[in-house]
Amino acid sequence: MTRKKIVAGNWKMNLLFTEAVALAESIKLANNNNCDVVIAPPFIYNHTLSTIANNNGFHMAAQNCSEHIKGAFTGEVSVAMLASIGTKYVIVGHSERRSLYGETNHSVCSKTKACLAHKITPIVCVGESLEERNSKIHFNIIKNQISEALFNLDKDEISKVVIAYEPVWAIGTGLTATPEQAQEIHAFIRNCIAEKYNLELANSIRILYGGSCNENNAQILFSCPDIDGGLIGGASLKTESFMKIIEAAEQV
Repeated sequence: MTRKKIVAGNWKMNLLFTEAVALAESIKLANNNNCDVVIAPPFIYNHTLSTIANNNGFHMAAQNCSEHIKGAFTGEVSVAMLASIGTKYVIVGHSERRSLYGETNHSVCSKTKACLAHKITPIVCVGESLEERNSKIHFNIIKNQISEALFNLDKDEISKVVIAYEPVWAIGTGLTATPEQAQEIHAFIRNCIAEKYNLELANSIRILYGGSCNENNAQILFSCPDIDGGLIGGASLKTESFMKIIEAAEQV
């Protein structure tokens, strides 16, 4: 089954407003028929940048969302609000949200359901720490994350989810999983989904790699049979690097 690649740039807490606008305007897509391009700027830029995205053939994402729809939750942003400004994707359960803000598989599940209820595609992040990998429990960690966060969804719901595998030990460290390591985990994730649902459904779900993916390693990573693109961090803040990653996704 052919799955359309995704290249999603997670800008994290970077760029002032004028810098963010300039970066968004610099993303020129000559031919993105083989690749969905997504940017996830800080919340306060989403409304302005959604217009730029819509006019230039790429999509807007949020870096997080509340699991609540509305109410007395100071500082939170709901998926209903995000949907109202044209947001198409939300990154859910990023490792930084888990480690720094205590997000759990339960909250990831709630946020995923909220996204789906508002026709927003969740990009659900899973991955292991270096200690967990060295202890050889990384498969159990990832299976547990997937099971608790996603396996209470029905077939129609999970078919609309994008999964991002992010080896925590490779985020922002300059380390990158080898193509063999990345492919092994992506295949494992797909097999977990096949065991819970069925092989056809598992083969339709897009799974991204998110661990120091850059213009130098993107093509070889994206050429792996179970890797369907990337969740890009630092390299998405540089036009030339990000465009090269998009080009790599279009070519494989």
